[in-house]
Amino acid sequence: MAYAFEALKARVHSVSYTPGTNALRHLSPLLLQTQDLTAAALVRLSALDNSTYTSVAGSRAGLELMASVVSSSSLAGTDLAHMVFANPYEGAPFAGYPADDEAVRTVRHAEAIPQMNGPLDDAVHQLDLCAIGCHYLAHGITEDLTTARKNKPTAVQQTTGPALTAAQYDALTALSGGGHLYESATRGLGVPRVATTDGTRVSIATYRALEKRGLVTHDTSTSLRAGGQKISVTEQGQQALAQPRPAARLTTQVAARPKTVVARAAHR
Repeated sequence: MAYAFEALKARVHSVSYTPGTNALRHLSPLLLQTQDLTAAALVRLSALDNSTYTSVAGSRAGLELMASVVSSSSLAGTDLAHMVFANPYEGAPFAGYPADDEAVRTVRHAEAIPQMNGPLDDAVHQLDLCAIGCHYLAHGITEDLTTARKNKPTAVQQTTGPALTAAQYDALTALSGGGHLYESATRGLGVPRVATTDGTRVSIATYRALEKRGLVTHDTSTSLRAGGQKISVTEQGQQALAQPRPAARLTTQVAARPKTVVARAAHR
């Protein structure tokens, strides 16, 4: 995205226009592209916020930096919109008012140019901040993940404790896509429940088992009632998911034959 913002900044910086229809024709695609990049930056922010990156030390600064890119891109779009607003248009006046002659039109254009150039310079500045922010974010994420890999538990630490069951593995997979811990207002207080983004049912007992092993964690800074507490899969949880899924245990058993039948068979 950094290169996309840099390319757009160059286009905005070098735009040449004449006030009026010509200016609108040149500014419209720039404004639309800025809005597209703002939307793309917001999607990236949402993806980061819902990813396992949030469990990595230092990730909060990365999320805040991405949010600043969204803000700067939006401000650049607002600056270009102000240019569109300041642009003088050539529509006919109300009935009874004389049409502008060439001298009046020249004055209107001359007054509009400084009102348009100011927002133009501001838009260039905001797009430059977007590009810088994206470059820093890409570098920061790489450093954060590299540090996390260096600090990951040893092989002995990773294998401590019993192996995951198939149900626990499936629950961990579902929670890696996002989930919340909450209290149901309709089923009584004090009984936490788990909601996953993809709708997979995860029992509180399964969640507690995963939490006890350090595979998941939840944000205790928010209330269980007001929106719930966001669940994140830890680095250890990601390592567990990197392993093959355990085979499901057979729960059905062959029923024992009645003793009377066995007794009759013995007398044959």
